[in-house]
Amino acid sequence: MKFYLEKQGLSTRVQKVSNLMATPELNAYEYTTSQESVTKLAFYNVGLQLLGFEVGLDFTLDEPLATMKKLKLPIADVPTTLDRNHLIDAWYKLLNTRTKFGQTLIDFLAGQGYYHQFNDDDSLKRPLIFNGKSQAVFDTDKLIHEVVYVEAPLDNDHDGKRDLLKAEITRPAETNNGLKVPVVFTASPYDQGTNDKQADALTHKVNKPLTRKVPNDLTYDDVKAPAAPTNLPNPRSAKGTTEVAEETFVKTWTYSLNDYFLARGFAVVISSGVGTKDSDGVRTTGTRDETISATSIIEWLHGDRQAFTNRHDQVAISAWWSNGNVGMTGRSYLGTLSTAAAMTGVSGLKTAIVEAGISNYYDYYRENGLVVAPGGFQGEDTDVLGELTFSREQSAADYLKIKDTWLEQLKKLTSGQDRKSGSYNSFWDARNLLKDVNIKADMLLIHGLNDWNVKLSHVYNLRNRLKKEAITQKLILHQGQHEYLNNFRSVDYTDIVNLWLTNKLLAVQNDANKVIPDVLVQDNAAAETWTTYKDWGTDATVKKISLADDRFTDLNENTSFTDQLPDDLFKHYTTNTDKWQHDLFTKDHSKMDKHCIKLVSEPLSQDIIVDGQAKISLRGSTSANVGLLSVALVDYGKAKRLTAVPQVLAPQQILTSYHWRKDDLKEFLPTKKASAFKKFTDSHMNMQNRTNNYKADELQPNQRYTFDMAFQPTFWRLLAGHQLGIVIYATDMDYTIRGNQDITYTIDLGASSIEIPVLK
Repeated sequence: MKFYLEKQGLSTRVQKVSNLMATPELNAYEYTTSQESVTKLAFYNVGLQLLGFEVGLDFTLDEPLATMKKLKLPIADVPTTLDRNHLIDAWYKLLNTRTKFGQTLIDFLAGQGYYHQFNDDDSLKRPLIFNGKSQAVFDTDKLIHEVVYVEAPLDNDHDGKRDLLKAEITRPAETNNGLKVPVVFTASPYDQGTNDKQADALTHKVNKPLTRKVPNDLTYDDVKAPAAPTNLPNPRSAKGTTEVAEETFVKTWTYSLNDYFLARGFAVVISSGVGTKDSDGVRTTGTRDETISATSIIEWLHGDRQAFTNRHDQVAISAWWSNGNVGMTGRSYLGTLSTAAAMTGVSGLKTAIVEAGISNYYDYYRENGLVVAPGGFQGEDTDVLGELTFSREQSAADYLKIKDTWLEQLKKLTSGQDRKSGSYNSFWDARNLLKDVNIKADMLLIHGLNDWNVKLSHVYNLRNRLKKEAITQKLILHQGQHEYLNNFRSVDYTDIVNLWLTNKLLAVQNDANKVIPDVLVQDNAAAETWTTYKDWGTDATVKKISLADDRFTDLNENTSFTDQLPDDLFKHYTTNTDKWQHDLFTKDHSKMDKHCIKLVSEPLSQDIIVDGQAKISLRGSTSANVGLLSVALVDYGKAKRLTAVPQVLAPQQILTSYHWRKDDLKEFLPTKKASAFKKFTDSHMNMQNRTNNYKADELQPNQRYTFDMAFQPTFWRLLAGHQLGIVIYATDMDYTIRGNQDITYTIDLGASSIEIPVLK
């Protein structure tokens, strides 16, 4: 009966226990009051019910162990009849077992209020560690919400004063009694609001022709970003000090993973950075100014930088409640800033948990000399993202003061990004996070294998760059697109992060570096299946195959194709890109037959896993003095593939703590209807950038050249009986500009080849 709240009356607890069945004949109360010992079967009958599984629906009372094995739930190594020690061992393992709704039983108990009953009991240790993880023993009803303004070593709006950055802090009330806590910090440019309509109005038109570049002999030194200016206004002088903040806030957006840690004794800090509402400066979309915005907050949390209670009085306030250890969280732009901050080696940052972060802005908005879009956002660029996040615009009086400065900055973004050429330049070099690395923080990297927004090259290149550094890094690859992972049934992601942060920020020796696998990958061909590996893209055998090999069939029987579509079809495809993609990749005849080369392998005799970065070398020509090439690798074979977006299995069933935030339980499930194919990686290139992404090469009509292209890295299982497809085309309706130009492309298949890394 200890499972149920101590403060419930005895009769209530007896009734709750009586509602559980221990055997087909006896309920749990009858069993425990009439039997001298507990059998393994009875224990797991009760255990499955405590885990949320229903008798008759999910399991039978005759065979609970068979159900445990089927569900891959851990079973204690105990005999048929349990003594006291066996019972403790089995109960310990059960508390660490995941319930029907995806969280451990101990976390479910916390959500039911088990720890809450001890809130007024000073004997309960805070923080409390169980099985190496922090427990929900902090009262979320008493959380303290406050605002400070951190002075950054920046003046990027050039007003002669250092920029003040708003930071919103949520911390446990226990910190007022002397407890120092670690910090989970999220740098979110979106947190103070976004300018959606203004950004939409700035979105660039993409139905325009590809233009010729003047050939050049540029070297990297010609496009290297100049050193940033170091002259700064002097810091403000503090006119007083205090430990009491004067401003609070009401939260409109939360990240459920951060909320989870608030109940476990971590503070959460969110700051939007320069150019956002209630902060100084302007947005720069990816430069060191935004990095410094993030590191300034960390420096304050570590005791190395000053902050003030408001923007005017210069009353300094320190992070006196912080233990100085910071971990960063966040996805996409938020994850990008986590990476950027980590690369500086800023003191106090112990780890960054990066979900779908950008590692090089050129690779986000460009590819091999082409303007490309992040998936789903055709026409977006750095100026559009800058406008979207410049939330100072939402404060009328403040915007009046900064408007001219911002409009000038917006012009610089538009000019510097150079959508006309698509080539790498000093603007992009200043936004390459992999260029200057002084990292000290351990890294947990998470990315979706179907993420076409922040593509897989970002995490692949980041991981490979970090291998040179003396840090610990872990990688999780899931089957999602641009998703958070902390509410999925099939993976104990929240527990992994808890173990990780408890180790990194509380210095608990829980063997996190050993327990968490180096690489954890979700299988694309088997639902809810995860496999551990030592690395990604290094343990593969590279198979090089000629595109004219007999194992490939040229479905359209062509080696040339034209890019130009009839006007009505072009218009239809630009507004229905799903239809365009279907017609491009289908093995059946379609309206795209004359606009691509489609090679399909013979059926595979066994499963293969494409592990890492495939490459293709094309020997070909264009009928014009401009041109682009796109190539996709396609998995052909009828199958009920996983859903593109996670499905909600149980709304609001994940409890982060008692009377605290809830979350939906989700999962990628097999589709009800089988599909015939799926693209799993691609590549794009401007034919004038065959040497590199900054040198414009000569391109003469009808002259053959060699184009060496690398695909987006992947980890993809092709099943036996399926076929590997190679589709060569030009305009990509989803990603490239769409000129619909009268250009014919010719590929010499005999002089072209593909290199496929196949996992050993």
